[in-house]
Amino acid sequence: MNQQKKILFAKNGYVLLEQFFDEQELSQIEPVLLNFHNNWKEDNLSFYSKQAINSAYITGDNYLSNDERSRLFQFIGSSKINSVAAAVMSRQPAFMNTQLFFNPVNPEQKNYWHRDPQYHLSPEELKATLNDVEVLHFRVPLFDEPGIELVPGSHQAWDTEEELDVRMEKNGKTSQCSLSSGIEVPLKRGDLLIFSGNMIHRGLYGKDRLSFDLLLCSPEKELIQFVRDDCLPNKEQLNLLQSPEVFVRTLAVKNS
Repeated sequence: MNQQKKILFAKNGYVLLEQFFDEQELSQIEPVLLNFHNNWKEDNLSFYSKQAINSAYITGDNYLSNDERSRLFQFIGSSKINSVAAAVMSRQPAFMNTQLFFNPVNPEQKNYWHRDPQYHLSPEELKATLNDVEVLHFRVPLFDEPGIELVPGSHQAWDTEEELDVRMEKNGKTSQCSLSSGIEVPLKRGDLLIFSGNMIHRGLYGKDRLSFDLLLCSPEKELIQFVRDDCLPNKEQLNLLQSPEVFVRTLAVKNS
């Protein structure tokens, strides 16, 4: 990643690296992710049919074989991903989670503006820790899709009156309302979108949307506590990675 991209990320809270992955890299993980998606849907049919827009814990042992999990670990633990993660993060990156994002079954289901931490922090807590907690999404679209809509700079700046009313559904607003400060970032297969989970954002539904998200965070106990043990590689799997440090840091915090 060049210096200009680093500066843009620091300012805006996101950066799009177009055609970052080649077909060979994507072909290693695509069948694994599709298999997980099909198995997860079968096991969560009611939730999927009614409201789901994502699943999580992809590297866990619920729906994938050890060989499939190893392929994901090798993708996540590649020097290519970890070098760009080190470039944009202020502290050494640690593995936190993985997710798949897809279209809702109901075409009338609306997307919604949010900040990731708002679901476990009060507004006051979130505002106080906005610049202290670092969780980044590394989004890998498997197909061309509408992408994401976000508010540039909101990873470090608190909501305007309009943004707060919409995000928190106050003063007659709902979280589905448009924001004058939002911009759309369409994604294509091969792209890598990096964005802060702290920023105000919402997914855009449509096309054959299926994106793999790798979540990396600063190596802090308050964040690592959410990592499931079965989502981490064993010693044998760890030894196969180009850059195992992202998992090693998570294991070190969990075992401290």
